[in-house]
Amino acid sequence: MTNQTWLTQEAADRLRAELEYLEGDGRTEIIKKIEVARSEGDLKENGGYHAAREEQGKMEARIRQLKHMLDHAHIGAPPAGESGFVGAGMVITVNIAGDEMKFLLGSREISSGDLDVYSENSPLGAAVLRAKIGETVTYIAPNGREIVVAILEAEYYA
Repeated sequence: MTNQTWLTQEAADRLRAELEYLEGDGRTEIIKKIEVARSEGDLKENGGYHAAREEQGKMEARIRQLKHMLDHAHIGAPPAGESGFVGAGMVITVNIAGDEMKFLLGSREISSGDLDVYSENSPLGAAVLRAKIGETVTYIAPNGREIVVAILEAEYYA
C-alpha cells in the first residue's frame, strides 16, 4: 500500500476535471496552435511550432501522470493505520534542530497549498512513516548530513 497515493475526494474530483479538460479542450487547443504555427512556413526555424510541440509533450506527460495517479489512488479516508503511528494523509508536527515544522505526509495533489507536503518516498517522509508519535528518528539529507527528527504530533488531514 505504500506505493499507493492517498487522495481526498475533493482532490480526486479536481484531478479528474483537469484530466477531462486536458484530454478534450486542452488537446484541441494545442493542435490548433501547432497547425497555425505549421502554416507559418519552415519548421526548422519556426519557434512557435517548436514551443507548441513542447507544450503538447508536457501536456501528454501530465495526462499520463494524472491517469496513473487516479488509477492507483486510495480515494476517501486516509488508509487505516495503527493508532499512535504516523501514516499517509496525516499532518505531522516535528522538531528538527530546535525548529518546529508542520507538514502533510502524502501527495502534493491533496493539499490546498496551506501546508508543505512531503511524499512518503522523500527522505523525511520515509523516516517518519510508520514511526510512533513521540519517537525520534533520523534520516540522511540529500547533502549527506544526518538529520534528527522528533515527532511531536500526527493527525489526519481534513
